Amino acid sequence: MTLFEEFKRRGLIAQCTNEEKVREAMDNSKVTFYIGFDATADSLHVGHFLQLMIIRRMQMAGHMPILLLGTGTTMVGDPTGKTDMRQMLTVEEINHNADCFLQQMGKLVDISPEKCIVARNGDWLMKLNYIELLRDIGVHFSVNRMLTAECFKSRLERGLSFIEFNYMIMQSYDFLKLFEDHHCTMEFGGDDQWSNILGGIDLVRRVKGEEVYGMTFTLLTTREGKKMGKTEKGALWLDPEKTSPYEFFQYWRNVDDGDVINCLKLLTFVPVEQIEEMESWKDSQINKAKEILAYEVTSIVHGKEEADKALAAAKSLFGGSGNDENMPSTVLGKEMFADGEASVLDVLVATKLAPSKGEARRLIQQGGISIDDKKVEDINAKIKAADLSENAMIIRKGKKVYHKISL
Repeated sequence: MTLFEEFKRRGLIAQCTNEEKVREAMDNSKVTFYIGFDATADSLHVGHFLQLMIIRRMQMAGHMPILLLGTGTTMVGDPTGKTDMRQMLTVEEINHNADCFLQQMGKLVDISPEKCIVARNGDWLMKLNYIELLRDIGVHFSVNRMLTAECFKSRLERGLSFIEFNYMIMQSYDFLKLFEDHHCTMEFGGDDQWSNILGGIDLVRRVKGEEVYGMTFTLLTTREGKKMGKTEKGALWLDPEKTSPYEFFQYWRNVDDGDVINCLKLLTFVPVEQIEEMESWKDSQINKAKEILAYEVTSIVHGKEEADKALAAAKSLFGGSGNDENMPSTVLGKEMFADGEASVLDVLVATKLAPSKGEARRLIQQGGISIDDKKVEDINAKIKAADLSENAMIIRKGKKVYHKISL
């Protein structure tokens, strides 16, 4: 099975320009391609992870990736998928975020110079002369055609700022620059980047008279079309300080039955033939597939040791052995215990099991909170410091979220 065929079989490919030539290049030559990552936060999240797995697969097949850190495009902000303008970041914040990205990327793909090109588009975008850009690049873009792009159409009613309107031109210029400097002939990205990728392909054709190609990949969504990777605490981060390996493992262990096969195909290196055999699995076998998914993805992101710990913790909890060694935990300060007691509402907020007292109250009223396997029924319930000082307690939210508290 060729690389392109495997991409197809795994359901990775959403759209592709000139599929025949892309297939030929991927399967029979060494391709220089790029994927851009705007530095909007100080950690990668699970949406980036899918793109990095594409890079890893391409590297394994001998192709040369360009990791493009968007230190220039992040100054503007991609309007794609956003109902409002993105928060403006400073140059210092963007460069810090890009450095964090690169550090995390090095754990997932080979960023050594012989295997990867690392570039920052701020190195050229920040130096552009505005009038020259309008004359040399802007002349090749039709406003009428740009307005038909989905990334702009969805924003017109609420308001699209002029600065965001320039984003497509900047991303297209990246492709031209990388073609000139590195003979980069392919741009990859999520399927929401299709319009921007087409803009770059058209610009290279108009300026250089050369044919380059683009391919987009399936977005990581549920069967209902909702983006995956959102937790009650926010995004599912790759930084273990933002999302612990255990929480990361549990997210994948708890995906919907109907999504597990797709996630295995998109995010793991489990042979596709083996995954296809799992498509007929039912009941307890589906839980085994979820365990495989959680273990494989956690191993890639956080390493085998952390995946082993998370798996052992999950098995002990759901198997009833009560081993809480690797469970997420919070040490509560004595200042929380006025008169020797702390309200359960305050503890739920302190452990981040609830974002607010209002949400904590709702969880208790709906029967969603237990402490040491005893359901909390009173919203005014207290935890005594004396009880907690002797032994840790286990809070369970719902059926699958466990958290250990100690004093």
